[in-house]
Amino acid sequence: MVSNGKTYKNINKSAKLKKLEKKVIREQRSLSRKYENLKKGESTQKRNIQKQRLKIQKLHHRIDNIRTDYINKTIAEIVKTKPSYITIEDLNVSGMMKNKHLSKAVDSQKFYEFKTKLETKCKENGIEQRTVDRWFPSSKTCHCCKHIKKDLKLSDRIFECDCGYIEDRDFNAATNLRDATTYEVA
Repeated sequence: MVSNGKTYKNINKSAKLKKLEKKVIREQRSLSRKYENLKKGESTQKRNIQKQRLKIQKLHHRIDNIRTDYINKTIAEIVKTKPSYITIEDLNVSGMMKNKHLSKAVDSQKFYEFKTKLETKCKENGIEQRTVDRWFPSSKTCHCCKHIKKDLKLSDRIFECDCGYIEDRDFNAATNLRDATTYEVA
């Protein structure tokens, strides 16, 4: 979500990518069967194994290209609005990768690639790119009264403050990042 209210969808939840990922699983299962048959001494030619490996590589490459293309289009759309600065949040990606429930989703988002490409585009277009510390409470801080809500859970998708401010949690975080005063310029 961006502070102007625009939300970008998660490309990994698209039907096209889900279909390709299912296809990869199916083809990998087939390759595994071919290797097992080769171990047992049954009739599987090595040429067929090579063809199957190539098929899987092509599918992985296609999935990677779709994700990279989406990142490029998203960055181009953000930069095209010509903001004076863009603020992003430094995330503990290596820590998130250790969580077995999050690791696949975090890996497929390509955060590092997004960050480096955004830095490059910002430098090309003369836009200041700011990075806020990972401990900055962007989601937990009320945008209106600056009160920090310590008991906010990840499952709470609507931010409700005691001052009466009710907003989408991601939009609240985006406006807090936009108005952040402590940051590093990349």
